[in-house]
Amino acid sequence: MTLTTCRIASYNLQKCVGLDLRRRPDRSLTVIGALKAQVVVLQEADKRLPPRPAALPHDMVEDDGWTILPFGQPGGSIGWHGNAMLVRPGIGLRETAHIELPGLEPRGAIRAELDTNIGPLRVIGAHLGLVRRFRLLQIGAIVRHLRDLPEVPTVLAGDFNEWGSMQPMDTVAHGLRFVHGRPSFPAARPVASLDRFALSDHLRFTRTGAHKAQPARIASDHLPVWADITLA
Repeated sequence: MTLTTCRIASYNLQKCVGLDLRRRPDRSLTVIGALKAQVVVLQEADKRLPPRPAALPHDMVEDDGWTILPFGQPGGSIGWHGNAMLVRPGIGLRETAHIELPGLEPRGAIRAELDTNIGPLRVIGAHLGLVRRFRLLQIGAIVRHLRDLPEVPTVLAGDFNEWGSMQPMDTVAHGLRFVHGRPSFPAARPVASLDRFALSDHLRFTRTGAHKAQPARIASDHLPVWADITLA
């Protein structure tokens, strides 16, 4: 029997500036398309300074067949705190929300309630801080946010900035379990699994990977990662 799966991907775009120091959103979109994912969570999708215009232009994304979920702010951004989410046709949207995250540097997460080929799915995208103490606080804030919501199969995806053991995060991520990560950073010679997924008990993964084919090794300092998920 063939399992029905949904492919989720996560990619830190580095504002579409590659290791060659060229801003090439077309190249970033080539990488995103090669992932063959139904849902793509992005980090650093907007430029840093206010009004944080999109590093990945709206029209270019939509011409490539993606729908940009409505997290953007005035000024042309496609996301919130740099986090954005793209979906392919056939993925339905019920609701979106922002999640405030604590820390010294401004951080936030995004949440989408989706209808997918495996059923209702909640996807949270996050880019956690550089200091572990704040990363743990940020995971705690996401968990508290989830406690106030109906129970739905949930994926947390993003750049978790964790070079060491995931055990401290597992300790605070009640109701979520982290998937074994593939090395994704630095893109040219990946050694650290900074980009990961965490799943609720309703879900399991069948395959995971880091996309290494060119131009991914030069389009950003991170490789994109993906996971095929199904109901547990």
